[in-house]
Amino acid sequence: MNLNTHELMLRDRVISALNSSLSFPQVLEAARAPLLELAPSDSVALCLMRTTPVLDFKWLVPGHPIPLLEHYASVSDHDFVRAPIFARPNEVILDEEMLPRREYEHSLLYQRSRELGLGLEHVMAVLLPIRPDFLGALALYRTRRRSFSSRCAAILSSLNPHLVNAVRNCSDVQSLATGAQLLEELYGRPDTAVLVVEPPSRVVMCSKHAGFLLERWFTPSDLHSSGLPLPLKERLDALILLGADSRLEKNVWYSHQPDGYRTVRFIELPAREGPRQWALLMNELPMSIPLPVDMRRKLTSSEANVAKYLLRSWSSEQIASELGIKVFTVDTHVRNIREKLGIDSRMDLLYLAARFNKPV
Repeated sequence: MNLNTHELMLRDRVISALNSSLSFPQVLEAARAPLLELAPSDSVALCLMRTTPVLDFKWLVPGHPIPLLEHYASVSDHDFVRAPIFARPNEVILDEEMLPRREYEHSLLYQRSRELGLGLEHVMAVLLPIRPDFLGALALYRTRRRSFSSRCAAILSSLNPHLVNAVRNCSDVQSLATGAQLLEELYGRPDTAVLVVEPPSRVVMCSKHAGFLLERWFTPSDLHSSGLPLPLKERLDALILLGADSRLEKNVWYSHQPDGYRTVRFIELPAREGPRQWALLMNELPMSIPLPVDMRRKLTSSEANVAKYLLRSWSSEQIASELGIKVFTVDTHVRNIREKLGIDSRMDLLYLAARFNKPV
């Protein structure tokens, strides 16, 4: 999709805002203005949903409140947006694809929004799978009779990976405080391996478990003069130079070992001023990981079978040979698995399955 100069500037502002904080409300407030201008809308809202043990939701609305969402619990059973976006995760859906206009105007949600003084004439929304039990749904609204265009949907779709990454990062630290308190909490947890690095290579903090893993993973010849392992320094140097879109695909370093995988997730920490530090979250994953029940429920039997072999680190060719199917079919299942579970790569599947089986 071709964006003009002004649209590119707005998109960069949205992406920068999504990485400006590890707090859901702060991220939304920072992204609200450029997002509403980039995909012309009157308001935006993010719904965070837990799917187990029962569906639970929380709406976050930056800027002016949306009265309907303050009363959402009373009309949630009549939400015509939910089914379409659940059926097509990671795809932006326009209201005209959800309901014919006549049914839209007769829906309880629409009627209730008018009664509350802010008629939501049009909506487009997207479901963002974050983890097997955790989802986000972003919705943009217009209060005037002017339909969203397919171009608006395409623009919002281009931001999907950044939205997922922002929600995932915020979620990872939601139970902890941000800033110095976050780092102290991470540092104090015996099961958490975290390095905090100030580019280009100054190690600001190293938890006890991270120190243990560093000694086990790397030899003295692997270390930079700063003490940071060269493979991790090289990945951090590359991430700093990359654009926001390219960075998403390379923010996890991993090493395949005989007994399993070693992974490091790179998270840029927010800062009001000065250089932005990075948290390097280290983890070890066994070679074969069971497919968690809640992940299996989201997949067809064929997809679950393929996922089982992905968790053993089998290639598409090996899986195809074992199951007696074509490699193209395996790759199709892999793509569907990514979309349904909200993951970016096979390593992400390993990481999330290990975390879901034994939460960090």
